[in-house]
This record gives sequence, structure tokens and C-alpha cells, in this order.
Amino acid sequence: MSELKSQRGKTFTLLAFMVTFGSCGDVLLSQGMKQIGELRSWDPEAAVAFFARAFHSGTIWLAIALLVLFLVSSMLVLSWADFSYVSPASAIGYVLVALMGYFFLGEHVPTTRWIGVSLICVGVFVVGGTHPSTKQNP
Repeated sequence: MSELKSQRGKTFTLLAFMVTFGSCGDVLLSQGMKQIGELRSWDPEAAVAFFARAFHSGTIWLAIALLVLFLVSSMLVLSWADFSYVSPASAIGYVLVALMGYFFLGEHVPTTRWIGVSLICVGVFVVGGTHPSTKQNP
């Protein structure tokens, strides 16, 4: 019984890391790319200049580091928990992204999007009530 609690605790901890690292990485990547500006032309000189600006941005590199930490957390949790549990449970990150987009990036989030975010929350709580791995708990 304590092994099951330990596994659930590990899973929740890594899911929290996944949500935090992924959401923060996505928001920072968005912020960094908005600072760089859009690629207006696909000619080689413009593309090279665009990518040079992107790779010289500290915000972009911080976003990449956080997304790598997201990947590592995801790999670790998937080594014992079911994908059918991890993917829906980590969807709570969409809520965090919407909130961060609103508060930190100043984006307008329409009511219909907030309704969708609320439905995601309900789904996450339903999935979160199940066991992370069907191997130990048939």
C-alpha cells in the first residue's frame, strides 16, 4: 500500500514539474518570438537573420532549457505511469498557459476559451482520480 502511495506521489511531483516547466517554457518562447518579430520573407538572407536573432535571445534559450526539463520530466514519469494517464493529467498545463498568457503576455482570452479551459480542468480531475499505472492496479 505504501508503495502505491509512493508511486502516486512521484507521479504527481513529476506531473507538477511537467506542467510548470512546459507552461513556463511555452510562455517564454512566445514572449521571445514576439520580441524577435515575425519572419517576413523566406529568402535565405532574411531567414538566416531571423534565426540569428532567435538564437541570440536569452529568453529563447531560457524557454528551450525549460522545455528540455519538461521533456526529461515527461520521460521519467512515462517510465512507470501509463501514457493514457499522464497525457490527460498534464493537460492542466493548458490552464496555466491561458492564465500566464492573460497575466504576463497581456493576451485577451475570450469567454469561450475560458469555458474550454474549465472543461479541461474537469477532465484532469476525473483522470487524476484513477491510478497512474494499470500494471500494478488492474
